[in-house]
Amino acid sequence: MHPITPDRAWPLHGSAATRQLEASAIAATGPHVLMQRAGLSVARLALALAPHARHVWVACGPGNNGGDGMEAAMHLQRWGRRPRVRWFGDERRLAPDAAASLQRAREAGVAFTDTLPELTAQDLAIDALLGLGGTRAAAGEIAACIGTLNAGAAPVLAVDLPSGLSADTGQATGPAVRARHTLSLLTLKPGLFTGLGRDLAGAVWFDPLHGAGATTPCATLLAPPPKHPRAHASHKGSYGDVAVLGGATGMRGAAVLAATAALHAGAGRVYVSTLGSGAPELLADVPELMWRAPGALELARLAVACGCGGGEQVAAQLPRVLAEAAQLVLDADALNAIAADAGLQALLRQRRQPTVLTPHPLEAARLLQSSTGAIQADRLAAAQALAERFSAVAVLKGSGTVVAAPGRSPAINPTGNARLASAGTGDVLAGFVAARLAAGASAWDAACQAVFRHGALADAWPADRPLTASALARAWA
Repeated sequence: MHPITPDRAWPLHGSAATRQLEASAIAATGPHVLMQRAGLSVARLALALAPHARHVWVACGPGNNGGDGMEAAMHLQRWGRRPRVRWFGDERRLAPDAAASLQRAREAGVAFTDTLPELTAQDLAIDALLGLGGTRAAAGEIAACIGTLNAGAAPVLAVDLPSGLSADTGQATGPAVRARHTLSLLTLKPGLFTGLGRDLAGAVWFDPLHGAGATTPCATLLAPPPKHPRAHASHKGSYGDVAVLGGATGMRGAAVLAATAALHAGAGRVYVSTLGSGAPELLADVPELMWRAPGALELARLAVACGCGGGEQVAAQLPRVLAEAAQLVLDADALNAIAADAGLQALLRQRRQPTVLTPHPLEAARLLQSSTGAIQADRLAAAQALAERFSAVAVLKGSGTVVAAPGRSPAINPTGNARLASAGTGDVLAGFVAARLAAGASAWDAACQAVFRHGALADAWPADRPLTASALARAWA
């Protein structure tokens, strides 16, 4: 059993691959063995998380997830914890493995109850209601039980998935359990790490249950980027040049934030090219930055971050930028301009130089002629669609940022938190990506490294210090 921490890459498998692995494991071990392993793992984690819990309440659904819960209750009973089980099943419809675990729980003396007790913070609740089998919105008594779990003070340990959460998308179509801990069994599911998953799953644990067989992951959880020590015999030209093109009147700060981020992320030289008249006065606060008029930029030798605060004026710059920039990050208003112009979309698809798109869900919806709700309903599919449509690396920002590229499985970022939900942090990310591109990273590596580091900085941010975009831009080290 492993706690999932952002210190290594983890393969992720969706519901179809998990069922395939489950079938292989059952064929290799025989009936009921996998459920016994799952129940024992749940019971061990429950005891480790709440060794002094006064009461343990196990909510068991009608399927195999409920069987895992009853198996766990049997072990807890034998260990003297005296759990109580609320079971929502029908004995006449039980699958054989779940029926065997029900019988084992009864024989061990587990108490079954029809009531939903009020638990305190000193108790523990185990959610074994739906798991991977929850393909429809919870209703009736199970929905009421989910409400009781969420309203109670007791910490909740979810078995495999918080009930109501989609393993594949990280979304919920109805009531969903908000767990303090989730023990993912056999595989790690992508839905635990993106969309609502990070809020609903809490701390994620993993037990592969010694499952047999292997399938290709549908996604990967990002690992920390490698260190990039600088050679003594190097100079500013060794680390590439970045230009930030944006900052229309009234939005100059966005361009300066992106440029400051690129500078602190290691770019050798950083130019700011604002849209409007004259150099921005804000550059006086960052004397290392250099101002250039848009027409004076030598795009063919630059990593360009385009769109940060660009307003409507950025659209006129995009044909040249798309045609000439050596490496390119398209953000914010540049993405909106492309979404509204079929000619710009064609130029983007024709690019052969490294290109990274960094949309938030609304910008992604515009690019795909969709809706924010549809984007959020399946973030992995949306990011992949962006990458394939525009032949670029796509970074779909949000909880569990998704990085996608044509012809490969996407990655989900495990770092970051809600403190990043403030103005300017997206501009900072664009600057980070541009700096990694300028240093010679591929578009995929630049996006993954910048996204991970951006979130990790927020995770490590001191609780007593405000996280502002200007401070974040200077924090890369």
